[in-house]
Amino acid sequence: MKIDRVVADEGVSGLSVPFSERPEAKRLFDMLRPGDTLVVRWVDRLGRNYDDVTQTIRTLMAQGVVVRTVINNFTFDGSTQDPVQKAIRDSLIAFMAATSQAQAEATKEAQKAGIAHAKATEGKYLGRKPSYDRATYNLVRDALQASVSVSEIARTHNLSRQAVIRIKDNPEQAEAALARWT
Repeated sequence: MKIDRVVADEGVSGLSVPFSERPEAKRLFDMLRPGDTLVVRWVDRLGRNYDDVTQTIRTLMAQGVVVRTVINNFTFDGSTQDPVQKAIRDSLIAFMAATSQAQAEATKEAQKAGIAHAKATEGKYLGRKPSYDRATYNLVRDALQASVSVSEIARTHNLSRQAVIRIKDNPEQAEAALARWT
């Protein structure tokens, strides 16, 4: 199979942000046409919320888009008219979406437990370590002031677009994260 384009939402949570509201997902909906095949590693790449994932797949199938998973090679399309085949397809979608949400919730609980443990044993929790150092932060801030695009800054400094956006939108918080880790 030939892949035409790769679309990825870096740093956007599939648990809290519905698929249709993610920037790259909006772009994806604009790109896909009836007869296209959307290939995803697993349905959790579409989201980690049961209702959102099932609705997204139904919307794509209604538009004539086939959704295919890489890990287990499942294919979901809206072309079948056989009620038994529809029921099997919908059951698989529901099971995979529920598994994705359960896994995300378990991960979140494990993270909370890890934070509580760090606070209890080390007396503090530093939060996630920034993906940039002080020098990079200063270069990013200067580039933002010079109106360089977020994408260009990310490429130049080997950062995700989301990291640059966090610095742009909340420099005080970015500065505080750096201070905690230095």
